[in-house]
Amino acid sequence: MERPAWAPRSIDITVPSVSRIYDYYLGGSHNFEVDREAARKAMTYMPGLPKIMQANRAFMRRAVRYAVGTGIDQFLDIGSGIPTFGNVHEVAQAERPGARVVYVDHDPVAVAHSGAVLDGNEDADVVAADLRKPQEILASPQVERLIDLNRPVALLLVAILHFVEDADDPYGAVAQLRDALAPGSLLVLTHASYEGIPLPAERAEGAVDVYKDIRNPLIMRSRDEIARFFEGYDMVEPGLVPMPHWRPESAPEDEDPYAFSGFAGVGIAA
Repeated sequence: MERPAWAPRSIDITVPSVSRIYDYYLGGSHNFEVDREAARKAMTYMPGLPKIMQANRAFMRRAVRYAVGTGIDQFLDIGSGIPTFGNVHEVAQAERPGARVVYVDHDPVAVAHSGAVLDGNEDADVVAADLRKPQEILASPQVERLIDLNRPVALLLVAILHFVEDADDPYGAVAQLRDALAPGSLLVLTHASYEGIPLPAERAEGAVDVYKDIRNPLIMRSRDEIARFFEGYDMVEPGLVPMPHWRPESAPEDEDPYAFSGFAGVGIAA
């Protein structure tokens, strides 16, 4: 397999990557055949997976605009993935020029491509780091340069926590990040769940097994389990809801049924 120019030499292009699979679902070009093969296999069980990812992105953009509307001009996007059109810095800086954004991902392709996209943008940067090590993120030079933790920050954990197993203490990691943020900060979160998927859970499990097979287990949590991530936050209306129901800009009933899979919410730190 020929290695494209944008692929860092350090990565194994024969092993699927969650961020590159996500890029494929969104119609991006920064993925390999091994990623596309895994995505297509998952879609044999859940053909609406691209619709779920599109609903995630649409929610993220609405939440960023909401954050800017509350006066927030700092964004920390962990598990940001490979940049696509309408990413956080584009939305935030269009609404508020000078808004500062730090992306965080542990996938080398996501980090390399983010760096290329952000070249020349003094108000945005990317960190190669892992959500499971929040102190490394907070102590990074990029965060120290761009994010003032004494002022409110929008922390984005969009479609990332369902890739963190309970053994890696995702609740503890989110709590550490919360404790580092100033009052008035926002937690913007989406999470996969069997609740809301328009097919039997037994069939959806086939797609979950694909992620297990590529050693990136997809942890489907209940609404109550997802709500626990918001401990220490007051929920913004309408609360923790299916993505199309969070402050929609178009009629939710017009959305694809798969868009209602999983939950989205925004909380404000007390």
